[in-house]
Amino acid sequence: MLRTVLAVVVGYAAWTVLWLGGNAVLFDTVSTVVAKGERFDQIGSLLGVVALSVVCAIVAGISAASIARERASVAVLATAALLLVTGIGVQSGVWHLLPVWYHLVFLGLIVPVCVVAGRLGLQLSGKRS
Repeated sequence: MLRTVLAVVVGYAAWTVLWLGGNAVLFDTVSTVVAKGERFDQIGSLLGVVALSVVCAIVAGISAASIARERASVAVLATAALLLVTGIGVQSGVWHLLPVWYHLVFLGLIVPVCVVAGRLGLQLSGKRS
């Protein structure tokens, strides 16, 4: 049980650290404009932010699965659920500043990418959940 909780915490933390670092380095313009309360709708940058989120979800899923081992499915689903709940909270705060398609794609990819990455990570390491 403790290993599963640790797996969820590490998966969530990995997503968060990569997300914050990636946004600061790669997408500062998006963050700056949105922080000012101004609308942002540059498709290329928003697709880049979505791609960053996908990378973060892959790392989170693999991290949670590889730490949890026997209870990998539970850990990955819990990590994905926490990321989704956090994402909904954050996205609802900036809903009016970004296009609806962005919010839907961003939120819609978190859980499936995290779950698939966790499963693939286990298969590559030869473990089963």
